[in-house]
Amino acid sequence: MSLFGRLRARLSRTRQTLADGIAGVLAGGRALDDSALEELLELLYTADLGPVASEVVGELARQHKRGEISGPDEVRGALGAALRGKLQPDAVAIPLSGQPTVILVVGVNGSGKTTTVARLAHRLKAEGNQVLLGACDTFRAAAADQLEIWAERVGVHCIRGQEGADPASVAFSTLEAAEAGQADVVLLDTAGRLHTQHDLMDELSKVNRVLGRRIEGAPHSVLLVLDGTNGQNAVQQARLFTDAVPVTGLIVAKLDGTARGGAVFTISDELGLPVHYIGTGESAEDLEPFDPDAFVEAIIA
Repeated sequence: MSLFGRLRARLSRTRQTLADGIAGVLAGGRALDDSALEELLELLYTADLGPVASEVVGELARQHKRGEISGPDEVRGALGAALRGKLQPDAVAIPLSGQPTVILVVGVNGSGKTTTVARLAHRLKAEGNQVLLGACDTFRAAAADQLEIWAERVGVHCIRGQEGADPASVAFSTLEAAEAGQADVVLLDTAGRLHTQHDLMDELSKVNRVLGRRIEGAPHSVLLVLDGTNGQNAVQQARLFTDAVPVTGLIVAKLDGTARGGAVFTISDELGLPVHYIGTGESAEDLEPFDPDAFVEAIIA
């Protein structure tokens, strides 16, 4: 199945909200009058586009006033183009340039971070990389156990410390093991935390500093995992994490279980960060590279 086909199937709840809703608003060749524009605005808000909804509908209104769009096909095409403009220009792969490349993965509690780390390990291994995991979540009971189970399942090694150990020391030990074993990529899973947990946010900053002392330039990427079901709340969470660590890219998880996938547009537009992957299911394979064109087409076509 093509990427478009997979996204169309797995993002069905967001697609039903948007694609079916748009078809309903424009049914029977209805004119794009103020009433129709208001319905489109409400529809986009329902899919959790937030402030982007007003901007996109405003652009449709301007194009209609200039006589550039009229029929349903033209309106749908203009809507797709306006939405596409809120995303990063192109699909962006995570750069793998270090030896080893060190990737720090962060996020709030319950965002799907640990399973996302495992799925990313599975994908990177399938691409021919030797991957090593670091269980730097020593705060949550059995977190390292969970990551080890995933590591065994996807066929990679995992470094862990004692429960309650200093996460920075686990991160440092993981880099030592990576250099000794010539790993290509190191993925470091950290404890989920909220911005109000100042000690944990400081701990995250410490881990970030320690990595650079062991390997120059590390971490080479800092990926923030966001829960797609949180909608606009995910945007605020992202802003607070970027204050604590230099986030370089995003992974939006759990998009298969929500009709609020429109939040991806606001997340990308407001933060100016690339979305590298989206989570679309429960298996190790259900982490899709984010393709902006395929994403837009899948939810409005």
